[in-house]
Amino acid sequence: MSVYVFGHRNPDSDSIVGAISIAYLKNQVEDEEYIPARQGEISAETEFILDKFDGEVPVLKTSVAGEKVFLVDDSDSLLFQDDIKEATILGIVDHHKLGDLTTNAPLEMWVRPIGCSNTVVYEMYRSYGVEIPKNIAGMMMMAILSDTVIFKSPTCTKVDTKAVKELAEIAGVEDYKKLAMEMFIVKSAVDGASARDLNTRDYKEFNMNGSKVGVGQLEMVDITVLEPREEELLEDMKKMKEENGLHTVLILLTDIMKEGSKLLVVSDDESKIEAAFNTKLENHRVWLDKVLSRKKQVIPFVQPQF
Repeated sequence: MSVYVFGHRNPDSDSIVGAISIAYLKNQVEDEEYIPARQGEISAETEFILDKFDGEVPVLKTSVAGEKVFLVDDSDSLLFQDDIKEATILGIVDHHKLGDLTTNAPLEMWVRPIGCSNTVVYEMYRSYGVEIPKNIAGMMMMAILSDTVIFKSPTCTKVDTKAVKELAEIAGVEDYKKLAMEMFIVKSAVDGASARDLNTRDYKEFNMNGSKVGVGQLEMVDITVLEPREEELLEDMKKMKEENGLHTVLILLTDIMKEGSKLLVVSDDESKIEAAFNTKLENHRVWLDKVLSRKKQVIPFVQPQF
């Protein structure tokens, strides 16, 4: 029976590349066949990475009841298929807080407080003694540079930077920072994108003590191009809140050059968000200096308010 490897809903580059890199590794050391999969469409950034390093788009997997699965880049049931609890979870590779998924049997777990799941996968390759193929090394390198915002994110560690340098050498990439900037320019493209596309480009929902909170993030080279569309984004956030029964929707417009984020807020109680960041919202907005990471600088401060 095959094992499907995949990450969270609204897959980002870390979850897509993680599925590819883990599946290849497991196929070298296990008897079962591991198949890279995904829960949704890939982003323009991920397409850039796959095209650059001859990667194939993983298969779409929207139902997993009765299947064997291996998860990457999260462990919260809200972020996986509706029938995820009917699947047999063989393993989890992650760099977030522990979610609510449980298993009936022991599983393989690699969870590290570092910048990217693919850095954890890099350590797995080293532990298993498996050589990383050139193209997969390139994809893993780019996923780490994306998740760590080219090492600017507070989640970035020395382990991540060391992994990027070694993966770049394997992939034959001399100027990985230049390539990463090309990737972020692609990621910053907003022409022709709807408000819903922008709000959900990198979006996750969290259960915070019974209240559902959606948090999206747009990482861009220059967020000023979105200023004329902020009202449109806020109106769509109101629709998302209503459609999904959410208490709060937060969208981070992250400027990687200015190293901070403008936070857009739609909430039943904006005072919770003001308390979380010890600030005051002005017209449902606030600039958060040096805030680049959703998982380290947003969720740990918002969740206690619930």
